[in-house]
Amino acid sequence: MLLPSEIEARSLIPAIRSLLARKLTTEYDLKEEIVAKVLGVTQAAVSNYVRGTRGDTQLMLRLSSTPNIMVMIEDIARDLATNKLYTPSTMAKFVELCIYMRSTFIICDVHHTMESEIDEQICEKCKGTLLTGRP
Repeated sequence: MLLPSEIEARSLIPAIRSLLARKLTTEYDLKEEIVAKVLGVTQAAVSNYVRGTRGDTQLMLRLSSTPNIMVMIEDIARDLATNKLYTPSTMAKFVELCIYMRSTFIICDVHHTMESEIDEQICEKCKGTLLTGRP
């Protein structure tokens, strides 16, 4: 069974990076090399994000159709485009976005897509932990 952090690392963070890469290259006219440096990935990864050949496209559609998430992504993109690096404020916004995806159980939906045979008792216990931050 995957842990929440593994789900974030394997699926949610790449989807966020993809949305940020697209926004930074198209709306902020940043070169892929700069976006790669800012996001901490290779230029080839940014190219794949922009072309839509990297990242979970279904998840990206879901995230991009969630207004609260897109407001957070826009705020992060604006910071990254302005500063060309993660500032403490930008990092806090990224973490806040991950917390939001946990607290709204988007992470649970992704987990069920990745692993269909999840023990419901474990699932319910995990949901309680996601809400309270305590086991």
